Amino acid sequence: MEQIIATVRGFVGALVVVPERGGDFPELVWGDAFFYYAPDGRVPQNVQPYGTIVTKNYPDDAASDLDSPGRRRLNIHVDRATFRELTGEGPRSLTRPRDYAAADTVMPHPVYGALGWISVINPGERTTDTAVRLLRSAHDAARARCARRHATRRSQENDR
Repeated sequence: MEQIIATVRGFVGALVVVPERGGDFPELVWGDAFFYYAPDGRVPQNVQPYGTIVTKNYPDDAASDLDSPGRRRLNIHVDRATFRELTGEGPRSLTRPRDYAAADTVMPHPVYGALGWISVINPGERTTDTAVRLLRSAHDAARARCARRHATRRSQENDR
């Protein structure tokens, strides 16, 4: 996962947040990683990350067995067409049974799949290239959303 974090840090305007003990983040997220488009280097307000790495089970999210040693899950928000291409189903019409603990396999996120999130447990030989491509696309989409928000604000300010 360090390779994934280093890759995202190389994206222009990327902010990678990895909360640690003693910081401003709750203990639950210590050791996890959150990926944002933030060219000013500050965590954007009212914006979700476009990708995360989760290092442990969460209270409502244990299907990936992340409490077992050495297991990490990469999560990436993708558009509907990409989600369908990767999973064979639309985000809001997931019906196929899946082994959410399977490693090196692209699949819907066990909790947030319906919202367009995919996940990969321990990306490896089969999935790392795909994961990097998806992270690049998610970063580019986050950059485009940021540009639209700023353009809208400038337009509103000019209308005053």
